[in-house]
Amino acid sequence: MKWQDGRRADPKPCREKDEGRFEISTRDGQARLGKLHAKHGILETPCLLPVINPNIRTIEPREMWDKYGIQALITNSYVIWKHENLKDSALADGVHKLIDYPGVIMTDSGTFQSYVYGDVEVGVEEIVQFQKDIGVDIATMLDVFSRPDMTYSQVEKAVDETLERAPISIETAGGVMLNGPIQGGLFPKLRAKSAVGMSALDFSVHPIGGIVPIMEQQKYRDLAKIMLASKSNLSPNRPVHMFGCGHPMLFPMLIAMGADLFDSAAYVLFARDGRLLTPWGTERISEIEEWPIITPSVANITPSEVRAMKKQERTILLSKFNLEVTLQEMSRCRQAIRDGTIWRLAERRSHEHPALREAFLWLVTNPARSSMDPLILDEISASKEFGEELGKWEENWDWLVNAQSTPRNGGESWGGTDTHHRPHVEMARRRLFARWRSRKSGDVIVFHGASAPWRERIGDLIDRLSNSDYEMFVQTPLGLVPWGLEDLNPWAHIEGPDWLWKRKPNYAWIQRELARLGVYDRKIISIDISDTEELHNRVFEKLGIEPQDRDSERRKQFQIVDKLCVLCNVDIDDAIELCTDSTFVMSRTSRIRNMIDSDGVHLFSPRLGEGGISLTVPGARKLHSLRKKPVPDGFNSEDMSLYPGEGPAWVVVDSDAEPFVQEGRNVMHGFVTGCDSWIRPGESVLVVNSDGKLLAIGRSQSTSKELETFAKGIAIKVRDGCP
Repeated sequence: MKWQDGRRADPKPCREKDEGRFEISTRDGQARLGKLHAKHGILETPCLLPVINPNIRTIEPREMWDKYGIQALITNSYVIWKHENLKDSALADGVHKLIDYPGVIMTDSGTFQSYVYGDVEVGVEEIVQFQKDIGVDIATMLDVFSRPDMTYSQVEKAVDETLERAPISIETAGGVMLNGPIQGGLFPKLRAKSAVGMSALDFSVHPIGGIVPIMEQQKYRDLAKIMLASKSNLSPNRPVHMFGCGHPMLFPMLIAMGADLFDSAAYVLFARDGRLLTPWGTERISEIEEWPIITPSVANITPSEVRAMKKQERTILLSKFNLEVTLQEMSRCRQAIRDGTIWRLAERRSHEHPALREAFLWLVTNPARSSMDPLILDEISASKEFGEELGKWEENWDWLVNAQSTPRNGGESWGGTDTHHRPHVEMARRRLFARWRSRKSGDVIVFHGASAPWRERIGDLIDRLSNSDYEMFVQTPLGLVPWGLEDLNPWAHIEGPDWLWKRKPNYAWIQRELARLGVYDRKIISIDISDTEELHNRVFEKLGIEPQDRDSERRKQFQIVDKLCVLCNVDIDDAIELCTDSTFVMSRTSRIRNMIDSDGVHLFSPRLGEGGISLTVPGARKLHSLRKKPVPDGFNSEDMSLYPGEGPAWVVVDSDAEPFVQEGRNVMHGFVTGCDSWIRPGESVLVVNSDGKLLAIGRSQSTSKELETFAKGIAIKVRDGCP
């Protein structure tokens, strides 16, 4: 939403039946653009809810709506309840009139006050009823705050008491959207216990509570742990709110991990102290001569002029600066989700602050599978988990990786060793290792020394080796990739310096890669393709064989077979049979556009943008006929294995959706009755009815758990109906 001067129109309420529903419009792994439907408008996430103190308004709520387009605010119902004048006004006219704000209003319950000042005076039911009476959009139950210094038993007691309070809070809310906070301190088991227990109840939003003291101490590694342990155990159909988190530096990492809502008074608290919020940390107005970021509020004034202002005037101006910078970073995160680059943004931001870097590196070292050598002092090794925590985070990391869509459009910008740890890169590699199968038993050829497109450099050579028994791979900065997948993102789309491709083969590393690909005990022959002069002669001389006749059709078949296996999960024998006697329509750049079977029927089309593969209706029918498993009769969302060779995942829709899906309309959440557990966002799926009849082909937008829980939004983007 654009910033503007003048009055902005009041929001339109959501449809009554949609109130409290959350839907995803765009995703990048666990990061998502969503819509939360509320009485006073549809809240687009991720977003910031600025904290408004009803007694002290540094920036007026109406200005936040009119000028900045802020869709939601948070204020404290306990503060309103405690002050008689505010209480009476809110009960008489409603909270929206009290603070003069037309958008979505969320209220806190007083839990944070209990952390700061001790026990609060209001009861569990009383504070929820009060929030309901003053007309809030999203209320908050009175949970029990868990401090970082509390023992396991103390935190467990707080979690249990919060769970005990939850049902009566929901009953008292009587249909008003209600926050169900997740507590658990620094203990992953208790965070998981809280998340599972609260997910089972009818809450609309789940805030992650107890994190303010963690952020105050800049223990961002602990914050990452709390987020992983909580979010991975929550129902995905509800937004996750980071209570008290409003520093823009933290947005990319937390959004990449699945955070949807943020709130904070940081914009004004830092301003009062003469500090400026930035995406890389904080700056002091007393120490700068030029603005680190130019925003509308400071475009026509210098820092020295601001320092000369009276404190109240200066605080207001700096509050606006901080708010504008915060909104800018949130906007940047939303665009990164659209572009599929949110993890890269988090990666860049991690270099701005040592504590944030530590947290990020802990995430990407995949701590469950690591061991630490204390003699190794590099930052990645030092960030690995060890001791009692070793092995506790595997499922949490897998939860993040398994939500990634691959392949994806766009280049893979090189970011040093961080590049290897991007979740979508790891997902692509896991899929390759699980589903690709060797077709040949001879020696292994590893081409190295040049970047993609490799077909332009050695395509003719590959044609001459297609009938041989050599298994051929390309060495890339992201690992070995079979020749048949030479145009597949991310391996073929790396944007980086030339030296990346000039590294000599490391045979120990190559053997480890081959082992993960199921290729053992083969002779490895490395071939440098940086210089193509006399390349054919040099290669055949090195191999000790006579030059072979060119067989481009066999090479093309191998390419389709590899893509069917890796991207559509087709069994290798079935893939080979499907491609036997096929012909190909080629592009001007010598890439396969369409595969035509022996009967002249168009079955498959490789996607030229990212190297994926699209199914036609006849192709989908072929794959449908190969199915060996029964029709899914529910959701096995806990099983995240890839089930290699079982074919594209099936998605079952109910009878109400069947005629629309057959016509080629998208599958909407709420109409899915079951799916295969190996479904992944971005993968091709077959949509069927309860009898297993093929209805449509499409690409999944969801995980199995999301298909099970969401009630609104697009579940499957249908490419073609199958009447």
